[in-house]
Amino acid sequence: MQPSNSRRDFLHTVTGFAALATLGSLAAQGRALGQEPGAPAKAPEPKPLERRKFGKTDMQVALLGFGSAEIGYQKIEQGTVDKLLGAALDAGLNVVDTAECYLDAELQIGAAIAHRRKDYHLFTKCGHIAADGSRGNDWTTAGILASLERSLKRLKTDAVDLFQLHSCSKEELQKGECIEAMERAKKEGKTRYIGYSGDSAAALFAVESGRFDALQTSVNFCDQECIDLVLPKAKERGMGVVAKRPIANAVWRHEGLPDNGYHQEYWKRFDALRYEFAQGEARKREDADGPAGVAMRFTAMQPGVQVLIVGTTRPERWKQNADLLRAGPLSPELEARIRARWKEVAKPDWIGQT
Repeated sequence: MQPSNSRRDFLHTVTGFAALATLGSLAAQGRALGQEPGAPAKAPEPKPLERRKFGKTDMQVALLGFGSAEIGYQKIEQGTVDKLLGAALDAGLNVVDTAECYLDAELQIGAAIAHRRKDYHLFTKCGHIAADGSRGNDWTTAGILASLERSLKRLKTDAVDLFQLHSCSKEELQKGECIEAMERAKKEGKTRYIGYSGDSAAALFAVESGRFDALQTSVNFCDQECIDLVLPKAKERGMGVVAKRPIANAVWRHEGLPDNGYHQEYWKRFDALRYEFAQGEARKREDADGPAGVAMRFTAMQPGVQVLIVGTTRPERWKQNADLLRAGPLSPELEARIRARWKEVAKPDWIGQT
């Protein structure tokens, strides 16, 4: 079987990194020969994060991106957010994804890294804050444009790189007003590109409409509907694709059903799928072949995916996640087993999760 373009690109990049690493090691050894006896050789620089062209846009995005829901909903202190985002950018990440409804996340991002605006692509989302600023769905032109204006002010920027509808229904998309509002925002220069963030039938409609530059959708080993339903069509249309929830909420960390309702559906699926790399003692592994490493590497090679959005509240986690992705693609055999197990076990109602 011939490898997909995503796998071929991933393999090519990893092979190139390996060659560069070998040359760098040899050069370091040569320099070391000229050092004073006993002087330690410098540690080799880590391989840079892979970057991929984001659809038909002009953006080259690092494979690992920052998701800000956690810092908002968990009300993380600003000092920690400063360290977290600084560590993310220093590790080579260049996509920051947020939404107006993530409580104070936009404000904290603006406070932390607005002065480094040239270092990252800024994505935000709208639809769950009304025009008057109260919480509640609002897919009207006034509500969407007001949301964008508030986001720009909170993020301390004149324009975002990607403005996304935040999981509105297929019915709302079919009405057309929300899409027209997004197109107006793009025409006015408040956003460079527009996208849809969502799943299943609504995501498919958004892709087939041909009116969006990008799609953000759930892709992970507990949520594979999009791999056949949506991703191939998004790739055909040259859309940028953001994979959300790529580690399936790390459900392997829970021995039983989590209290958090946001995690429960994935835990139930995970419990039924029983992947061998996340059972027993294997679930505690933190290397590239442990659950987190396998999860991200599986998502990274799916057709058309260009960036994985991962959230955390721990500054050191970004380097760790980047290192997991540097391990390269899964073996074709392991990927095939993950896909086969899904097809064997998945129920008809295991649709994409928002």
